[in-house]
Amino acid sequence: MTLRFEALSGTQSAPVIDGLAALRIKVFRDWPYLYDGDLDYERSYLQAYRDNPRAIIVAAFDGPELVGASTGLPLADADAEFAQAFRNTDLDITKIFYCAESVLLPQYRGQGAGHRFFDLRENHARKLGYTKAAFCSVIRPADHPARPDTYRPLDAFWHARGYAPLESVIARFSWRDLGAEEDSLKPLQFWMRDL
Repeated sequence: MTLRFEALSGTQSAPVIDGLAALRIKVFRDWPYLYDGDLDYERSYLQAYRDNPRAIIVAAFDGPELVGASTGLPLADADAEFAQAFRNTDLDITKIFYCAESVLLPQYRGQGAGHRFFDLRENHARKLGYTKAAFCSVIRPADHPARPDTYRPLDAFWHARGYAPLESVIARFSWRDLGAEEDSLKPLQFWMRDL
């Protein structure tokens, strides 16, 4: 399969918003997010990327079909919960580009899309003058009953890209888990690298 990638900034991303909203719901239902998503919330959340000229959505297409995407924006422009994770550090969040999420349908994994997602977001960040890139990953207990036996963490991939976890830089963000009655706070570990 040959994927085609498009780096879309600001209003260029408008045509992929609905498709990305549906992809996020589908992909994030799986471990470790277990996200019980809502299409209206997703569309609203993604408007921050459409409305921000410094944001990026890297869209992956198989022919005309959107099969994956990755997002990023300045950390200072992201949800306050993410910037707040840095409040007790000496890091300047105005120099950090936040690589938000990457979603890709399972049948397209293992073909280099993850590297392409990071390459295009990091290049975008450099062009804007950012000196660091960061992302965060949800922390779940190793013995969580929903953890699949086949789950393979992405830590080795992230380390190979030059990222390392930031000690004690933990964001807290709420969403509703599958089967839950209401939203609950989740810890997310920040990782960062120099650009």
